Amino acid sequence: MTESPAPPHAGDAEALRAHALAALLTARRRTSLLTESVDDRELTAQHSPLMSPLVWDLAHIGNQEELWLLRGVAGREAMRPEIDGLYDAFEHPRATRPSLPLLAPDEARSYASEVRGRALDVLESAPLGDGPALVRSGFAFGMIAQHEQQHDETMLITHQLRSGPAALTAPEPPRPADDAPALPAEVLVPGGPFTMGTSAEPWALDNERPAHRRDVPGFVIDTAPVTCGAYRAFIEDGGYDERRWWAPEGWAMVREHELRAPLFWHRDAGQWLRRRFGVTEPVPDDEPVLHVSWYEADAYARWAGRRLPTEAEWEKAARHDPGSGRSRRYPWGDEDPTPERANLGQRHLRPAPAGAYPAGRAPCGAGQLIGDVWEWTASDFLPYPGFAPFPYREYSEVFFGPEHKVLRGGSFAVDQVACRGTFRNWDLPVRRQIFAGFRTARDL
Repeated sequence: MTESPAPPHAGDAEALRAHALAALLTARRRTSLLTESVDDRELTAQHSPLMSPLVWDLAHIGNQEELWLLRGVAGREAMRPEIDGLYDAFEHPRATRPSLPLLAPDEARSYASEVRGRALDVLESAPLGDGPALVRSGFAFGMIAQHEQQHDETMLITHQLRSGPAALTAPEPPRPADDAPALPAEVLVPGGPFTMGTSAEPWALDNERPAHRRDVPGFVIDTAPVTCGAYRAFIEDGGYDERRWWAPEGWAMVREHELRAPLFWHRDAGQWLRRRFGVTEPVPDDEPVLHVSWYEADAYARWAGRRLPTEAEWEKAARHDPGSGRSRRYPWGDEDPTPERANLGQRHLRPAPAGAYPAGRAPCGAGQLIGDVWEWTASDFLPYPGFAPFPYREYSEVFFGPEHKVLRGGSFAVDQVACRGTFRNWDLPVRRQIFAGFRTARDL
């Protein structure tokens, strides 16, 4: 059992430089869109205690870029050492950040822009071949591009939570072709070993490493994520009223908060509606369900006589190629994502209907494993055998344990630089504001 080789640019310093430059510029364009689409009052407001003010994210992006690229890679003096503590995510919980003496919007923009200009100068001369681990294969630049895109996703969540009219627009995602053959509801993934994780992907983060062998018994998994229509059947069958479907902590959450449906759904005149980025619209039955917690996903799976897939099952379904015995970088192969293969990068502001993106299907036949919605798995967030923290413990290691559940696959809000077949996300099982859905599985 092996994994796919590193991408073509991994050993070419100049190709890596161009790749890193493109990733950094793509992230900054998106950051600008998310912060320039609202006025300064909305930038400094806290739209939910679950999230930071947008202006905090903007300056934090610049501060992390300064810490790792200017100070870490280039060894330069700190530009604004007095603000490091303000933008330390571990020092200040999100709910308290509005009370901090944050940089004003113009100051935050200027700071992030100045850091970026200097960082691009560092990129031009940094050794990206066999240098120190932080710069080898351009890792530090890839890490910062991923960090910015992850905060862009966080800011997009804040946009969803804000009240008022829509500030963002995007074209509709593609629909399955009218003459497309009907897909089976589920597909078989045969049992046996496969290679999980990666030791070859140059910008993979520490929790994705190292590649290792996993033996997974055969199972069956949904061809597509669970749709709003399928989830609505759970609601209408009294799913939120039946304690037997829920984990004890999930049932307590349902009762305490009087939950009746996914976040942002409400019923009006006999119809289910949802609010999506400032627009109220009918809930689309054929679209993957979104904004459900792990407890809701788990309860639905029990109600349906199924279960959530484990993280290893999800990755085997997404990556294993039984023909070659290799684990691919992506479900469709080793090539980078394209608009024909996956719904990524905020190109659309919603998931595509189930059955879209036939070019993105895995060898097992499952589709939409990359993009559209993050997918909850049954697994706790734990290290792989041989895990080593790099370049700092606080990225992954401090979160390991049963408190956090693993999500896989990315969503429409994730950029391709921070989304691959090995990428691991994690969150608390109560979280509903994130762009998460799920698919179910069953034993043979």
